Amino acid sequence: MAANLFRRLSLRPCVAAVVVLSGFCWLQAQAPTSAEVPRPTLRVTTHLVLVDAVVTDKQGKPITGLHPEDFNVQEKGKTQKIAFFTPPEALQNRPAPPDLAPGIYTNRPEFRTPGGPVTILLLDANNTPFRDQAYARLQMLQYVRRQMKPGERIGVYALANSLLVIQDFTTDPQVLLTALQKYKPQDPVLGATLPPALSTSSGVDLRAGGGAAEMLATAQDQVRNFSALQVGYDMEIRTQTTLAAMRSLARILEGVPGRKTVVWLTAGFPFELIPEQNNISEAELLADLPSVKQKSVGAIASGAVAGTERTSHGEEIRQAAAQLAAAQIAIYPVDVRGLMSGMEFQAEDVANRQAVDSSGRAIARMSDAAASQETMRDIAAQTGGRAFVNENEIADAVGLAISDNTAAYSLGYYPEDKKWDGKYRTIKVKVTREGTQVRSRAGYYAIDPSQIKDRNPEREVAEGLADMAPDTQVTFSARVKSGEKGKVGVDFLVDPSTLSTEDASGGKKFNVAFYAAVFSPEGKILANRSMKVDQTFNADTYQQILQHGMLLHMDVEAPPSGNNRLHLAVRDNHTGNLGTLNASLSP
Repeated sequence: MAANLFRRLSLRPCVAAVVVLSGFCWLQAQAPTSAEVPRPTLRVTTHLVLVDAVVTDKQGKPITGLHPEDFNVQEKGKTQKIAFFTPPEALQNRPAPPDLAPGIYTNRPEFRTPGGPVTILLLDANNTPFRDQAYARLQMLQYVRRQMKPGERIGVYALANSLLVIQDFTTDPQVLLTALQKYKPQDPVLGATLPPALSTSSGVDLRAGGGAAEMLATAQDQVRNFSALQVGYDMEIRTQTTLAAMRSLARILEGVPGRKTVVWLTAGFPFELIPEQNNISEAELLADLPSVKQKSVGAIASGAVAGTERTSHGEEIRQAAAQLAAAQIAIYPVDVRGLMSGMEFQAEDVANRQAVDSSGRAIARMSDAAASQETMRDIAAQTGGRAFVNENEIADAVGLAISDNTAAYSLGYYPEDKKWDGKYRTIKVKVTREGTQVRSRAGYYAIDPSQIKDRNPEREVAEGLADMAPDTQVTFSARVKSGEKGKVGVDFLVDPSTLSTEDASGGKKFNVAFYAAVFSPEGKILANRSMKVDQTFNADTYQQILQHGMLLHMDVEAPPSGNNRLHLAVRDNHTGNLGTLNASLSP
């Protein structure tokens, strides 16, 4: 969808020379309060690193009442000075914001999810067989019915060929039950592209003797080889789709205060967040396994393709890992295949009318399953979550993941190492109090988003506009009014605490792009426009922006009739951070 939107939109912003700052008080931008977790924004060359630490006792019960002096944060073995600290109770019971007036829209997180920390249940159809999806859905229904606690704020997402929002955040169990009951498991994206299983009723007479048996064996081998050749292509699509989902999660959740829990129900990930540590795949193992006799060219080729695909997205994976870290997202992979013995693979082959190979292929497939579980553990470690594998009670795993919200402390520090070179840096969090257990993410990539090369702003905006929930890396509000002669007037008011600045001669420089696109109910683009603020402001004007927000007016040539929708976006061109929202154009 993002690619199609990119082709249909013309999003090259013209420069807006003036930013009006007076007479605009319908919804004033607000700086984060002391009770909120600070945002990891870029201010000139200053980088803030946020790390969340789940602190429990030996029995796994949350430990509360800790203070900054109880923590020791080390980066690459060196102790860092804690500059920001938020205990878990600070995010509890935050007051709900006032209702928005007609014609006013915002992507500010407090209007979407007031209250405590949030959890996403993500059903992964991209990397999970249909049967296992169905079991995961039943387990989610069981959790909501029997174990969900009052006040838990949960959303339900699904990953198919893109990230879908089945139900946005709510504390109402009945709303979640309805959403889960309506969601139907689906075949993985590439299910239709796999070769059909060979049936013995296809005309080969097994009673004809050895010749017919050899023909059948040859045909089966050809089908397996064709299936093996799909591995590289399958992995490529799964990798692209999973990476896009991670980027979407980061854009959607970064503005939400505190640690975010993503319970990722899946049968595996196509990559690790540290690309240099990739595990070997089934195709690669089949290509190298000595016990597999008479290996075909196809099997060898598929192993080579799979190995190449595992490493070809290294830079994208590193950037996605950095975005997840900046958004304070902890991933809790749950293996929906449950307890595995190896017999399920043979049963699957029989069900698909394929010959059962109890030697080399069975070893390869079990090794592949073990590798996928190790990948789950790695992604959990890199994000500060916890992996649940070889467990049949998925609902219990979800409960344990959500319980970590009550024990999560947010710590922020400015690294002593000021060289933002893109390399991986390890993090270790310790608590001085005895009898405690601490879990936090293992590290982060020191990537300066302003130094990423070969960025495509138009494609990034199109990808963000395709998200099914508002992006919150940049937060803003908008007033939408019908104008004269078929025009729609849009007033953007951007929260300056979510924008980056650069030192420039005479003051501070902002580089911000504004986008608006009008869509018909059928998805046809009726109009679009973009503008850019690329200016240096003196000290007085800069202080006004910090106090009141950045305001820009835009007129869009489109009649506000029917059920047309207005898609708005604000992009910080220095960092690539994005904010989006959708508004109604009904009269």
